[in-house]
Amino acid sequence: MNQKHLTAALAIAVFGIASGVALADKPGADWITLEQAVEKAKSAGFTTLHSIDAEGDSWEGEGMKADGKVWDFKLDGKTGEVTHEEED
Repeated sequence: MNQKHLTAALAIAVFGIASGVALADKPGADWITLEQAVEKAKSAGFTTLHSIDAEGDSWEGEGMKADGKVWDFKLDGKTGEVTHEEED
């Protein structure tokens, strides 16, 4: 694991909101960082993230909200705006 991914994974663990992080594709050069994507997901109501990775033009992930339900989500890679949420 390279230093940038290790640092990102550690940052997520320190936030106490992720049980694991999987990275698939490489984020675009003009994308928000993984740390910013995690913060955007938290702002959207996710209390625990099970995964978050770069897919196509989005950060895609799965997480739990305060109601205990698990959701799949997509964040725009450049802005972090939630573009899709679906209960898992």
